[in-house]
Amino acid sequence: MTISALLSPDRIFIDTDISSKKRLLEFIANTVATQFDLSQVKLYNNLLDRERLGSTGLGKGFAIPHARLADLDITIACFIRLAQPVNFEAPDNQPVDLIFTIILPENATDEHLEILSSLAKIFSQSEICDAIRKAGSGDEVARIIDLAEQ
Repeated sequence: MTISALLSPDRIFIDTDISSKKRLLEFIANTVATQFDLSQVKLYNNLLDRERLGSTGLGKGFAIPHARLADLDITIACFIRLAQPVNFEAPDNQPVDLIFTIILPENATDEHLEILSSLAKIFSQSEICDAIRKAGSGDEVARIIDLAEQ
């Protein structure tokens, strides 16, 4: 499955005003839970538990918070570009402003690893991240990610 196929326009958020990692995880959990009729508390706790294992911040202003849910049968993704970067305890100590979240079924191990690998390849490219930071719309972000996958 491609990254582009996972993204839906109603789950791409540009210049979102969020002040902390905790508020970001709350925003993700609330948004995804509302759109997919999931438990917001359960999703938030799963995202938070994953962060407690180690930051999902990869560096260069990019993070991939992710969670697995037992009662989920599809993979869900959302992308957020923050108006102002937040501390994410990334290995390079740089704040994060580009966030790609994936919520997966509990047993989707291979798909999980493939998605994480694809995201790392795309967002490790400075020119891609720069283009996304300058994008004027969610549609433009989606096009940039789609082109980066090809």
